[in-house]
Amino acid sequence: QVHLVESGGGLVQAGGSLRLSCAASGSISGINSMGWYRQAPGKQRELVTTVTSGGSINYAGSVKGRFTISRDNAKNTVYLQMNSLKPEDTAVYYCNVRKLLYEAWGQGTQVTVSS
Repeated sequence: QVHLVESGGGLVQAGGSLRLSCAASGSISGINSMGWYRQAPGKQRELVTTVTSGGSINYAGSVKGRFTISRDNAKNTVYLQMNSLKPEDTAVYYCNVRKLLYEAWGQGTQVTVSS
């Protein structure tokens, strides 16, 4: 089992920045990728960004150039730096960890961007 604890959400004005953190604990060996997904009200959960254990990064087109994912392997923590935030970025952001036959989700952290 992998336990994920997220932090860093909040309320910010359009154009502002937030940094999310996700710390993993428990059975952390064999993690293939860590990343962030988000779910806005009335919408399906969608990919924001992921980073593999080899360092490959994938971004959703809507956040490319504004969001940056980074990973501190020593702390088993993944970060999401969000700049130039837009009202459409408002959502609950979920941390995700994947192994070969297993995945875990964080509890979610609310990000609200006011116009």
